Amino acid sequence: MHPVLAGKRVIELGTMVAAPFAAHMLAQFGAEVIKVEPPSGDPTRKMVRGGPSGTFIAYSRGKRSVCIDLKRAQGQDVLRRLIAAADVVVHNLAPGSARSLGVTHADCVKANPRLVYCHIQGYGPGPLEEELASNPVIEASTGVMYTHRIDGRPTRLGPSYHDQFAGMYAVMGILAALQAPENDVNARRVEVGLYETGLHVASRDLVNGQLKSQLGVKTRPDADQGEFSMPGYGSYETSDGRWVYLVMLSDAHWAKFCEAMALPQVSDASLASIRERKRRGPEVEAIVSAAMRAHTFVEAMTRLKSAGVGCTEVKPLATVLDEPHAREAGKLGAVKFQALNFSVPNMPLPWQVATDGDELSPPLLGEHTQDVLMSIGYSAADVEGLRAGDVVRIAQSDGRPIWAPPRRPA
Repeated sequence: MHPVLAGKRVIELGTMVAAPFAAHMLAQFGAEVIKVEPPSGDPTRKMVRGGPSGTFIAYSRGKRSVCIDLKRAQGQDVLRRLIAAADVVVHNLAPGSARSLGVTHADCVKANPRLVYCHIQGYGPGPLEEELASNPVIEASTGVMYTHRIDGRPTRLGPSYHDQFAGMYAVMGILAALQAPENDVNARRVEVGLYETGLHVASRDLVNGQLKSQLGVKTRPDADQGEFSMPGYGSYETSDGRWVYLVMLSDAHWAKFCEAMALPQVSDASLASIRERKRRGPEVEAIVSAAMRAHTFVEAMTRLKSAGVGCTEVKPLATVLDEPHAREAGKLGAVKFQALNFSVPNMPLPWQVATDGDELSPPLLGEHTQDVLMSIGYSAADVEGLRAGDVVRIAQSDGRPIWAPPRRPA
């Protein structure tokens, strides 16, 4: 298997999620990814008890770290030389920061006219293009949060899905741009807005709202009658405190559920149609909840599976990777960071992703500064001069963890 981006060099100037996630995917495709970080490092290095977060460990594996102070003119000179020897630059700096640090499209293509340039920012072209935005801001502004309510209050989804969606769009754009002629600067320019990402992801729901409006159908975004206002579709607790997610979208699904749970409703014509079940939503929810609570998890799953009901356990994160299917060869990468070991999911593209086991561990801040700079023409003395002048940083490690474990009470 030949990774599709083998031989390509990617410069990542990423913080938090969107750009690091995009660069992680490029690394999984076989690209050499150089993560350029400021002296303070990517903020995700210090988010859990002073040490790295799951974000850093999961999405920085396979990368090399170069630490450069881009607020110094010499630091920007170093970056330009890195860009001149690269194929792709991807970053999610704010527009103002990109200008002040010399990382705009014009700056980068001046250093390397054949470069594929990718900028992930809060908003694309328009009145808000200079504004900052984060994942929850986009959830709120594109309608997702309004319909996701806990106790009636609009609430963010939890994981930063829109950041990751934006990273995926960025990778699609980069892969397309790499096919464009090297002298077509605009075709090799990729810009992804988090806001525009949110709009596209929500397009089905946005169009559905327009459809209902034009047909005169009233919507109830605050209705609390099961998932998508569909009674019987959602999570239900069993007698032993475990949760089962039921997929009950059609009349056939309802009939199978009633059969599995030996409920008389299977022959009750008054509940046989979706329309009637939605009208009597609270009653149906109570029927389904009581039926599930009447059985242990194993009993309920046995009944549901035998009747062909769509269902699965709602697993806590701690047990997700215990599933034998998740442990199938190639689905997880063994990642070591300092003294700790992790099983980290690979991209679900087994024939395109490099999973040969020699992936780099998540790097220390500046761990590869000297090697990378020497690969683009700096001498060891040059690098030492830059280090002595605090323009770059070179990590040193004795192998011990760089953060302390939490103290236990005496």
